[in-house]
Amino acid sequence: MFRGRYETTMDAKGRTSLPSRFRDVLAAADDGKMVITTALEPCLVAYPYSGWRRFEEKLAGLPSFDPNVIQIKRFYVGSAMECPVDGHGRILLPSALRTYGGIAKNVVWCGMVSYIELWAEGRWSEAFSTAQEKTQSLGQALADLGL
Repeated sequence: MFRGRYETTMDAKGRTSLPSRFRDVLAAADDGKMVITTALEPCLVAYPYSGWRRFEEKLAGLPSFDPNVIQIKRFYVGSAMECPVDGHGRILLPSALRTYGGIAKNVVWCGMVSYIELWAEGRWSEAFSTAQEKTQSLGQALADLGL
């Protein structure tokens, strides 16, 4: 499970370090690479390769001519890139994904249980502030979900 928030930097080549706690989760799943793609929010999402394959299998079972399924595939799957973790625990973020996520230097990694969000530092601050402002409604949402 991916949990916690970590801050790293990105070098001039577009490489950033995968936080060691997240590397441990990948190692336990026997995944040496991640799949990173665009998110519905202004950030990126990273799945362990095995988790991404499960997602694709579920998506493949949906009606292929449904306009919503087509849009999900186009936006989410069409932007997905396999990103191996190198021997130093770094991932190269492809240029197109860095541009979409607005990631230039400082990267915030946020564990989301089965996947990870990658945020540009400023965008993360805005998103987290918004979540803090909505704690009352978030509490109700947790209750409605039985958590």
